Amino acid sequence: MADDALTPTAAQNETRIEFPDNRLLAELCGEFDRNLTTIETDQSLQIVRRGNLLILVGDTSACMQTASILQSLYVRLEQGRNVLPADVAAELRMNVISSDVIKTDKQMEMFRGGPVEIKTRKKLVEPRTAAQKAYVQALLKNELSFGIGPAGTGKTYLAVAVAVSMFITGRVDKIILSRPAVEAGERLGFLPGDMKEKVDPYMQPLYDALNDFLPAKQMAKLMDDKAIEIAPLAFMRGRTLANAFVVLDEAQNATSMQMKMFLTRLGEGSRMVITGDRTQIDLPRGVQSGLADAERLLGAIPKISFNYFTSKDVVRHPLVAAIIDAYEADMS
Repeated sequence: MADDALTPTAAQNETRIEFPDNRLLAELCGEFDRNLTTIETDQSLQIVRRGNLLILVGDTSACMQTASILQSLYVRLEQGRNVLPADVAAELRMNVISSDVIKTDKQMEMFRGGPVEIKTRKKLVEPRTAAQKAYVQALLKNELSFGIGPAGTGKTYLAVAVAVSMFITGRVDKIILSRPAVEAGERLGFLPGDMKEKVDPYMQPLYDALNDFLPAKQMAKLMDDKAIEIAPLAFMRGRTLANAFVVLDEAQNATSMQMKMFLTRLGEGSRMVITGDRTQIDLPRGVQSGLADAERLLGAIPKISFNYFTSKDVVRHPLVAAIIDAYEADMS
């Protein structure tokens, strides 16, 4: 990317976009024009900045698509929202126009219908793909929701964000986060310490998510007061969970009996979210996953939502999506 004049070839198009606010344009371009470089690489064209103009040189369809991406990001800035590298990546995903796009026109229209924002104590959280937006809307609408898909698609992160948002606005009285205490293909032996010290390593991803949304001191106090609980799935037996936001993470590692036990804990005024990845089952050979049973048995029940994610929804490092695709291709 340079400020030198570019001469389009016969097969190329030159598109000029004018932006009224140079300060916002600088934010759009990013530090050292990092955002523009990302878009250039993804769209296979050149972008030249000249004053308050961005000049796009490349294939006609790529220029049209890139213009739409840049204008959408600029609108974010006009609304007082940030444009971070993750926001650029999300906009690129949402503007892909090719035969392998699995999102329907209805989903795309829904995504463009306006931002969905989750307010927590530490940050404002936004879904970054159409599937994530549909998932968040389902969490807000339904008392029982399932989020199913590969790692890195935001299933647990968004569920915990919604839980914190509902808690701080008084819609629920407590947050309960749970996971099956199942080792991921390793024999770790007996862990030292009391019960909390034994199970905490299994629960660490849930602590990590909470730390993103709540100040450390407030989180510690809420846990001391039992307003936030993080516990293994086995500890749910015999309880009725009322006026709570309950999340079961890594549900593919719950047995059929454990899943039934957990689902029947749902009490008045509560919401329950079950997240899992069917490709990462760590149960002993021959033991049926409770997540698969729940999909089969509950899919037709009204007011229970099932939301599915693919590698297109991965919001971690771009290599994660490529890794997931490679493993899925090998299994097919």
